[in-house]
Amino acid sequence: MTNKDEDTKYLECEKQYVFYSLIFAGGVFGGYTFVQRGGIFCNAQTANLVMLAIHLGQGDWNGALYYFIPFTAYLGGIMLSELLAFSIKPLHLMRWDTLLIGIEAVVTIIVGFIPQSAPDQISQVSLNFLAAMQFNTFRQAEGVGMATTFITNHVRQMGSHLVQYLHHRKPENFNRFRRHSTMVVFFVAGAAVCSFCCKIIGDYAIWCASAVEIFVFFRLLYADRTYESELLYRKPKGH
Repeated sequence: MTNKDEDTKYLECEKQYVFYSLIFAGGVFGGYTFVQRGGIFCNAQTANLVMLAIHLGQGDWNGALYYFIPFTAYLGGIMLSELLAFSIKPLHLMRWDTLLIGIEAVVTIIVGFIPQSAPDQISQVSLNFLAAMQFNTFRQAEGVGMATTFITNHVRQMGSHLVQYLHHRKPENFNRFRRHSTMVVFFVAGAAVCSFCCKIIGDYAIWCASAVEIFVFFRLLYADRTYESELLYRKPKGH
């Protein structure tokens, strides 16, 4: 393979199916922490910061602190993912992207065993960390910027590319509209499945994310140990 071919070839962790799978898990995260673990959103921090500001404005310091915790956990997850990405490379075993998904699978399985009597912050902080690290690690799907933990940008991209397609009739605009639309569908499906499962199996509903993460982990691990073993040092596009 020439250097040019290697530069244009997408890594397994950049494949579209990986991002569809992970945004489904992201939907499960959001549904789980809101329905089952204290009514906060772990995927992104806009809503939590708005609630923090409202409580500050009302002089409710304890209420503000409640929403400050997931924000700091999210920030910590971003920073930790940057640090660990550098530390994993010398091991020559797997990519950081692969290891992260393995960690997510283990943590979400453990979260399912945390009893309702335990403080919600334990589950909240755990999933905030995971969502932040996932968001910071998986950035582009086959050359297209994608987020796997929230859908605001995907909605914007849907509207933008649909209008461009209707105006210019370029296939690439419709393709991007389709891809962002599919991301939205998978996110909503994850949240809906989790919400439904919460009514049936309660805290174990988070294992809907675990199942997806285990599937992705083994797909990525196989790539790392076989046909992408010589590409472990190559950064995914967008980093």
